[in-house]
Amino acid sequence: MTKLPTHRCPTLAGEILLEEFLKPAKVTQKMLAEHTGWTPAKISEIIHGKRAITPESALVLADTFGTTAEFWLNLQLSVDLWLAKQQHITVERLAS
Repeated sequence: MTKLPTHRCPTLAGEILLEEFLKPAKVTQKMLAEHTGWTPAKISEIIHGKRAITPESALVLADTFGTTAEFWLNLQLSVDLWLAKQQHITVERLAS
């Protein structure tokens, strides 16, 4: 299992979408919106980390780019877990 970075937030799913999928394929956000039936605002929010990847959006992205839904969900989960760890207060373990 990949270890989460501790010094920075993991790369956002939206940044991966933009840098690894859209730009290399020369696909614009507008083109992706038209293809998926999503609004351009939704695409922009995902790319800028203002909207999370949901199971439903992960399925659409997986179909669109030939990946798996798990790929997109794991990217989102890494960010969500990192953010939660930043606010987590460690409690003592229960005696076993």
